[in-house]
Amino acid sequence: MRITSVETIPVSIPINPTRAIRGSRGGHTTSPFLLVLLRTDEGVTGLGEVSCTPIWSGEDQVTAAHFVEEIAEPCLVGRDPRDVERLARGLDRALAGNPFTKAGIEMALWDVLGKVAGLPLYRLLGGSVREYVPTKFSVSGVEPERAAEIAAWAVEQGFRAMKVKVGTDPEQDLARVRAVREAIGPDVRLGMDANGGWMPRTAVATIERCAEYDVYFAEQPVPPLGVAWLADVRSRTSVPIVADESVYGPEDAMALARAGAADVLSIYVGKSGGVARARHIAQVAEAAGLTCTVGSNLEMGVASAAMIHLAVATPGVGAEEFPCDILSPFLYEGDLLAEPLDIRAGAARPPERPGLGVELDPEKVDRYRVDR
Repeated sequence: MRITSVETIPVSIPINPTRAIRGSRGGHTTSPFLLVLLRTDEGVTGLGEVSCTPIWSGEDQVTAAHFVEEIAEPCLVGRDPRDVERLARGLDRALAGNPFTKAGIEMALWDVLGKVAGLPLYRLLGGSVREYVPTKFSVSGVEPERAAEIAAWAVEQGFRAMKVKVGTDPEQDLARVRAVREAIGPDVRLGMDANGGWMPRTAVATIERCAEYDVYFAEQPVPPLGVAWLADVRSRTSVPIVADESVYGPEDAMALARAGAADVLSIYVGKSGGVARARHIAQVAEAAGLTCTVGSNLEMGVASAAMIHLAVATPGVGAEEFPCDILSPFLYEGDLLAEPLDIRAGAARPPERPGLGVELDPEKVDRYRVDR
């Protein structure tokens, strides 16, 4: 089997404006993606997805498509797509950075391998360690009253865990956390996510004030400038610290563990550069006595499927204690898949079909593509 071509399709999907997420790094109401279709000489096509929102990924549809066409495709054409690890490492040598673009390609390679083997991706990764992936909702960093309404809606859908965006103004952050806690009651788990929006002194003071409302984690309280600030905050607060923007690869996980800077690492298929690399992070965390959750860039169906396979098959993902962010059906006004994923409030289950287990709906893709 040989790769014959790598096609890309840019799409843009509107987010439901009533639930669009806003945090310390801003927000958006439409998400751009680049679909990857990796074709082979035996008629098997692998699907991938690149998250292209620059404020989060540092990549966009133009850069991703350019690097796929100019760098990745020449590296891949004529090669055996079943050699996922070899091809991914070769792409690392050919292109620095750009993990989201690389992740889209790696997803497509895994998809081909699973289709050829006749197995869903989570089986290729060693099989399931849980029947489903526990998930949580993400409440936007809007005014406290509106945040409370969104949180109450999420509870009505069935969510029993959520996080609220903070990291802007400490008093508003505190008011938002208080309003959400009052709206959801004492039995729903509540965390908060600052997206690196506080300085260390503000982070410590605000986290301790919010702890009064039974907050069970604080995610990325300070900017990802190094591990020292995060370690300082963790040493001075009583709430478990989740590192997100501070961890892109296994090397970051090692540094965070050595510094005692986090209790939990938030791993991504996209941010890590692929499924295999995300699992490497989880293995480092597990060896260091830490745990992981799976974070989100508001992925669509192809990448969400990869996230579910990752989380259901990876022992180092402690999803029961720290539920994952797999939420696309609750945020977007449209979809791209022929059949929807089994993502419900509080639980996501992997497709049982081979590979990623998803197929694109051509009519939906045409509706949202932006190159015509």
